[in-house]
Amino acid sequence: MAGPPRTLVIRESQRAAIGELIVRSNQMTVTLREVTKEDLPIFFEHQLDAEATRMAAFPSRDRDAFMAHWARIMSKETNETGILNTILADETVAGNVVYWEAAGEPNIAYWLGKTHWGKGIATAALAQFLTKIEARRVFAHVAKHNFASIRVLQKCGFRLAREDMCDGDDSEELVMELRSDRCTTAANKPTKT
Repeated sequence: MAGPPRTLVIRESQRAAIGELIVRSNQMTVTLREVTKEDLPIFFEHQLDAEATRMAAFPSRDRDAFMAHWARIMSKETNETGILNTILADETVAGNVVYWEAAGEPNIAYWLGKTHWGKGIATAALAQFLTKIEARRVFAHVAKHNFASIRVLQKCGFRLAREDMCDGDDSEELVMELRSDRCTTAANKPTKT
């Protein structure tokens, strides 16, 4: 049974010493910080969940491939434009949110561990993350059947840009686009989840 709706409130007076934006709800605090190597085993476990990989239409990787991928994207030599953040829910690693450019197109993606689904964490984290990105237009690719993730993107101001096929299989994906600072504005006032 679902509890009463929660209100997420971002308070300017609650900025952490390192300048991170904090989002509070009546049940949790959602913050972002840079990804560390210590986060990677948790991220690895998150991406092993069969339901999560089905929802994302993205296959899990074995440990070696996963760690090699993250080592590459964490390297400043190969990832000059990227921003990699860990999502914390009450100081617990809940997932990650990342930004990168591919073929001149700015992209974001996020992955939340299944135990953190349905709590407003993804929306709060993405709203915070988008305040760090100056680029507008920003794109997000989402499996057409992943209604929860589509809703997170819509709450943050993304709109449908086009439909495509997912890389590597026959699944359909939506390419969502953020053209304005709508989410940045939304991140600075109460949001119902």
